[in-house]
Amino acid sequence: MKRIAVLTSGGDAPGMNACIRAVVLTAEHYNIEVIGYRHGYNGLLNQEYKVMSRDSVGNIMQAGGTVLRSARCLEFKTEAAAIKAAQNLDELEIEALLVIGGDGSFKGADHLSKFWDKQIIALPGTIDNDINGTDATIGYFTAIETALSSIDKVRDTADAFERIFLVEVMGRHAGFIGLSAAVSSGADQVLLPEIHNDSVKALQTIVGHIETARKIRGNTSYIVVVAENLWPGGVTALAQVLTERIKTDCRPVILGHVQRGGSPVTQDRLLATKLGAYAVEAAMAGKTNIMVGERNYKLVDVPLTETWANRKELDPYLVKIQTELFDITQSQLAKQLAD
Repeated sequence: MKRIAVLTSGGDAPGMNACIRAVVLTAEHYNIEVIGYRHGYNGLLNQEYKVMSRDSVGNIMQAGGTVLRSARCLEFKTEAAAIKAAQNLDELEIEALLVIGGDGSFKGADHLSKFWDKQIIALPGTIDNDINGTDATIGYFTAIETALSSIDKVRDTADAFERIFLVEVMGRHAGFIGLSAAVSSGADQVLLPEIHNDSVKALQTIVGHIETARKIRGNTSYIVVVAENLWPGGVTALAQVLTERIKTDCRPVILGHVQRGGSPVTQDRLLATKLGAYAVEAAMAGKTNIMVGERNYKLVDVPLTETWANRKELDPYLVKIQTELFDITQSQLAKQLAD
């Protein structure tokens, strides 16, 4: 193998740069040239690339974002775009393409595989952690830390004013960030798409929980972590509804894209480095149409289509901790039953 290419696609995730660095350094070790496509699949269509070397990835491990830049590319869903991409790859004599991104990027890679007969290897880079077949995705751990830091700061104000805050985190289709941030911040309640798929029932649940909790411990701070797009109009609309229903001031906090940025934490740097290096060796071994991931601290190959075929499940014990064991209303109920 003489030449491979790498690109980052979709939403950026902390650790993508560490992954790019690992790809380049590992390839250099095996005397393989690396072509870096800029702006995701758009760069592949426009033949926008640069040759990468050890010097081009120096001191990027600690940086958020991606030095290759990223973008979404609706055009790439077409047959004509995939054929053009295949021609561009062949023009540069690329033998394997490494795609760092989420499920949309993976589906793009699968689409390309129908028109290009060389190797395609995907690497999970998304803060949502919603890729099936790997315990964690690059960027997920940093996103949790960012959300946790923000919630901790909100708690200070909530305590000072004995106020209710609704904190919206990313994860419109998956509640991994929301659940982890809620448990680690000691949030009183969490609303997740896997658990609360009915907005009317979700409202009843949260109103009942707030009223019961305040009867037990009186007026005090109350934090609810809410996954984005779970409530029509977001947490701003939900805060207005709750304020009217419970006659207590509820304030919304939208963390937004701040969760995508920042220097990657240790876990993301290590995961990105392992997956980047392993992806190069997987390409050298002739593997294709796979995602490289990690399960139980072991590097694994996952057929690309399996990464989105089944929905990845939340940690059931973390769900139990948040909704049962540490829930003041559930604990009070258990105490009454015991008495």
